[in-house]
Amino acid sequence: MKVLEAIAFFGVEIIFFLLVFLFLVFEKTLSIFGALAALVALSLLVGRYPVLHQFLRRGFSTYKIPSILLGLLFILVLPILLKERPYHIFILFNAGLFALLALGLNWQIGSTNIVNFATGASFATGAYTAALLAVHLEWPFWVLLPISGLAAATVGFILGLPCMKTKTYYLSLVTMAFTIIVYLILNNLDFTGGPDGISGIPFPSLGFHSFGSPIRLWGLEIPFQANFYYLVVVLVAITFLVDQRFRYSRIGLAWNAIRNDEIAASCQGIDILYYKVLSFSANFFFDGISGALFAFSMGHISPESFSFNVSVTVVAIVIVGGLDNPVGVLLGSFLMIIIPEKFQVFQDYRMLIFGLIILLMLRLRPKGLFPPSVRTYG
Repeated sequence: MKVLEAIAFFGVEIIFFLLVFLFLVFEKTLSIFGALAALVALSLLVGRYPVLHQFLRRGFSTYKIPSILLGLLFILVLPILLKERPYHIFILFNAGLFALLALGLNWQIGSTNIVNFATGASFATGAYTAALLAVHLEWPFWVLLPISGLAAATVGFILGLPCMKTKTYYLSLVTMAFTIIVYLILNNLDFTGGPDGISGIPFPSLGFHSFGSPIRLWGLEIPFQANFYYLVVVLVAITFLVDQRFRYSRIGLAWNAIRNDEIAASCQGIDILYYKVLSFSANFFFDGISGALFAFSMGHISPESFSFNVSVTVVAIVIVGGLDNPVGVLLGSFLMIIIPEKFQVFQDYRMLIFGLIILLMLRLRPKGLFPPSVRTYG
């Protein structure tokens, strides 16, 4: 019986990965819709029937290590399977980049109930910090990665303090205004390049290997975009582990207490100001890292890449994926970034569609496609 359950569990996992791959490689609209419909149907079946949900949870609990290894294997071989499609690898990298942004924002929206629309500004802080120091002082990427995160975290700390004097949608309006101010500053200052931005950002290198060169492995040549894909996978994994440490620590519990009832949390001795500002700084730190990675991957940045649309997209990812659920946020990043790329006919209406999706999710499924599970300790 256990053997049959194992076969069924891994069969479902393999089917899921196969559908994801087909969704990525299909080019015709009807085929894309078919693969996407199959993925949605699989998710709805699991959500509708508790027996299936319990079966998958029990299977993952029993075969946790093999299941994770199978998922990692799929992630690692994707660039090899897509070696003739470099643009598809770039889309996956972009989804990973937004997953980094969304995981950080989830600590505010999901964990602490701070609706922050300043992601575009924190993203830009990391990108411009890295770009300016790389172009003018020739600092290496691996040094600039943490420095960009710290620069953005400092901005988060500075923004967080005055934001604590506001609540609910007033706080959201302050973060919106901050994003627009940063965007205007980048457009009008000479040292940031104005609307033309900054060019000539060099590719990172690891030893003798430049990230601008293709990966040659056992006779295979994988496009250079795979370098950034693998790097963002590592950074997402690190951020996910940090998220788990936060979630099961005093910090995560304090954030959730503030989210549920700020007055009660304060009466229990929780320092509201400290933990709220900490959520700003932690979120902005990983936004800064994402910005540095974006700058070095593109070789050129301009203010248009950090408009208010970025903030709206990341908020939509968190709401759709699942508030306070990092796994849901990762899946939400895949859905919200890759689906618009596959349906190019809707590109001009992306922000309108994102707005409608947010309204529908808040009305029909306010906790997202993948609501948070109850914490278990042991």
